[in-house]
Amino acid sequence: MAMSDILFPLVLVLIASLFQGTFGLGMKYVKPLAWEAWWLVHATVAMVVFPLLWALLVVPDLGAVLAQAPADELVTGAMLGFVWGVGGIMFGVSVGYIGMSLTYGIVMGLCSIAGALIPLFLKFDSVNPASLPFLFAGLLLLAVAVVIVTIAGLQRDRKLAEANVDLEGIKKGKAFRMGLIIASLSGIFSAMLAVGFDNTSEVGRIAEQAGALQRNTALARWVVVLSGAYLMNAGYAVFLLIKNRSFGSFKTPGGLSALKWAVIAGLLWFAALGIYGQGVALMGDIGTMICWPVMLGLSLIVSNIAALLTGEWKGMHGPLKLMSLGVLVIIIATVVMAYASTLKPEETLVQEQMVWVANA
Repeated sequence: MAMSDILFPLVLVLIASLFQGTFGLGMKYVKPLAWEAWWLVHATVAMVVFPLLWALLVVPDLGAVLAQAPADELVTGAMLGFVWGVGGIMFGVSVGYIGMSLTYGIVMGLCSIAGALIPLFLKFDSVNPASLPFLFAGLLLLAVAVVIVTIAGLQRDRKLAEANVDLEGIKKGKAFRMGLIIASLSGIFSAMLAVGFDNTSEVGRIAEQAGALQRNTALARWVVVLSGAYLMNAGYAVFLLIKNRSFGSFKTPGGLSALKWAVIAGLLWFAALGIYGQGVALMGDIGTMICWPVMLGLSLIVSNIAALLTGEWKGMHGPLKLMSLGVLVIIIATVVMAYASTLKPEETLVQEQMVWVANA
């Protein structure tokens, strides 16, 4: 694959990372709503309304496409989406044990690596051996970068604690070790979103046969995966609404502003996944292995820039320098993995040369 052929997919992934890195800003505006009320609206917009409308617009006869899709892909894709939802809930639980910075670092690291390695092992025969060293080197660099950024976050938290700023409590001993286990499972489960998408390639092929552009086949695939994700997220939110008797939260004065942010965050969240999926679809079999870790790495840069602009790193010169080093390593890792995506198996190159000669 020539560099010019991957430029557009990588640009799409870059755009996706901008949305992925900023959608979380809306979560600062949950109050005065109960979290579960806010989350139900957010999940409905992010996982049902926006994905379905977008797919209906760009995939001709979406219903027929899904009806023709293999049952195993539909079930597996939805189940993996459901497991991703479980990972998201575990993320929130682990924060209460080990704090936000450490949880975020563990989850981001394991999520990016597992989301690339699992599809790699499942499609190992379609990967050019020459690209493997660059793939593994890129993933290793990303892992190092996440560790660096996590340490920077922990140093920032320590300084904030010394300044008597309220932070999520970090437990000790057995409870802390339990938090590490929960965060690790969350990272692996969270990668199932990428694995589920990668598992729906036949849905994409049917969508393309129906007349959808290659990049837009991703939208049909997301409808499948997010059906399971929504079942988990909406189910958990409704469970909490019943348990906490918080249905009345929707009528809370000032709640309309919070609902607005729930919708905005939902739009940004799926804008990231929808555009990311387009990049993966254009890149072919190797797409998830490259695009998933690259998007998460770049979104980590974006989220830290957003945090910098909103004052979260104010007065944190030492931690900020360390975070900047992590950002630099992420950029290097992205370049390495982008190069890996230019390497195709020899038989694919021969086929492309034959097509070029035939058309000459």
